Amino acid sequence: MPPASATASPPRQRAALICGIGGQDGAYLAAHLLGLGYAVTGTSRNVSGNSFAGLSRLGIRDRVSLLPMQPTDFRSTLEAVAQAAPDEIYNLAGQSSVSRSLQLPVETFQSIVTATTHLLEAVRTAGRPIRLWNAGSAEIFGDIGGAPAGERTALRPRNPYGAAKAAAFLQVALYRDVYGIPAATGILFNHESPLRPEQFVTQKIVAAACRIACGSPETLALGDLTVRRDWGWAPEYVVPMHRMLQVDAPEDFVIATGHTHSLEEFVSAAFAALGLDWRRHVVRDTRLLRPGDVACSRADTARARAGLGWSAQYTMADVARLMVEARRAANPLPAAA
Repeated sequence: MPPASATASPPRQRAALICGIGGQDGAYLAAHLLGLGYAVTGTSRNVSGNSFAGLSRLGIRDRVSLLPMQPTDFRSTLEAVAQAAPDEIYNLAGQSSVSRSLQLPVETFQSIVTATTHLLEAVRTAGRPIRLWNAGSAEIFGDIGGAPAGERTALRPRNPYGAAKAAAFLQVALYRDVYGIPAATGILFNHESPLRPEQFVTQKIVAAACRIACGSPETLALGDLTVRRDWGWAPEYVVPMHRMLQVDAPEDFVIATGHTHSLEEFVSAAFAALGLDWRRHVVRDTRLLRPGDVACSRADTARARAGLGWSAQYTMADVARLMVEARRAANPLPAAA
């Protein structure tokens, strides 16, 4: 009889389905999971019309499978989950802009809450074990006076995006507690990278600073420079996303650096990385103020450190510098005359 090692089947490759793989987090998560040996499938509402620039930029476009999925259509969700046959689902899809949510609250609610519920139902009725990770947001807490927000902090969102994320957070907890679904929400504070679109303020700042360093005479208009946020480095935030689904009983975790800085500090760091004094190039425009904007967002990261063995390694200043360096590498400064 041959030894057991000669007849044993190789371990089955684990499979992950990333909903919203075309975004910043989806691209970095795909790269991380591929590095861990996963077979990765991603979904998009429009596979043929999406450039998946983030995947291409990370050099992994040809290493992932892609499926069309309309997250607000339950049949489409069921078909994508059945076809991908994943062990883990990562829900990163949905409208992700606070400003846009103020203009399109119904679309925001549907793209976040309805879509999350469809995924939870797909897992519940799959007939096989699937774990689900859901992307939450610090916007669920609203303004709590600068106190650090943790996993047990009350939910008081102040915009449609935050309200939708709060509802999705509660749905995930309900399915976990009532139906026994192994699902969890990562409550993500602000996290940035070179893959951020320019509709987000950090990339808007970096892009303008780089153009000014190249000789553009423009000024950068911003709203309230006193708002304070916990800014982290997106590529390292995908590590706790994966770790949250590896524990026996998935639970919710706050994912953040634990350090808060003003928007003015971020602006200063970005311009300083280019040898510029931001005060010569930035103006305040009250038209850019958002109603109900949270004055200070602060995170309690103790449970992530203890339960996941994870803590952020990059500071806000690192984030600003790395974003500037990436943009300069893609668009080098002109040589001095």
